[in-house]
Amino acid sequence: MANPKKRKSRSAVRTNRAHLALKETTLNKCPQCGKAVKPHTACAFCGTYRGRQILKVKTTTAKAK
Repeated sequence: MANPKKRKSRSAVRTNRAHLALKETTLNKCPQCGKAVKPHTACAFCGTYRGRQILKVKTTTAKAK
């Protein structure tokens, strides 16, 4: 195996890692309810995907005191 002849400087290491930064996640609006949703996934709030009801979403009711 090849080994490095010299130690890499801190700036050289950091410039090599520049492309490893995390990218911002893209969010779209759900056309049904308007909540932010990742693309190509069903909406967790209303349960629709591409205009069709896919998931059964539980509705929470307020408890009477």
